[in-house]
Amino acid sequence: MTVPARLGPTLLLLAVGLCPAAADAPAPYRMVGDAIPDSLTGRPGDPARGRAIVADRTRGLCLLCHAGPFPDQLFQGNLSPDLAGAGGRSSVGQLRMRMVDAKRLDPDTIMPSYYRTDGLRRVGATWGGRTILTAEEIEDVVAYLVTLRD
Repeated sequence: MTVPARLGPTLLLLAVGLCPAAADAPAPYRMVGDAIPDSLTGRPGDPARGRAIVADRTRGLCLLCHAGPFPDQLFQGNLSPDLAGAGGRSSVGQLRMRMVDAKRLDPDTIMPSYYRTDGLRRVGATWGGRTILTAEEIEDVVAYLVTLRD
């Protein structure tokens, strides 16, 4: 799927605005450099559930911007890095950080902050004070992404 660069962020915001809120305010976590080394839940996620979230266009919305090893999914994005090989390029903690709040690493990114509630602008009333994904869902996605090696 090719989307003009100027429309990518708009489409992403519209798509994120259509998804139901997932969780209340996030629990505290510890950042070390460009990573969150500790699980948000204290236990590892489930890669199968993570793959389902990544491929689900109503939950993670990952394929709106990313392509990946999903031969069953049509119209994958090309605005962001391909997810194939993500587990070989980044550590578990780095993947977790990008899911939790990629804007801390790159303020200009179009990637949503899936586990952040503060400092956001133009948030719909049903989203106020809520995260897009739960801590468990973040851990599931991270568990899946780490399996994607070249």
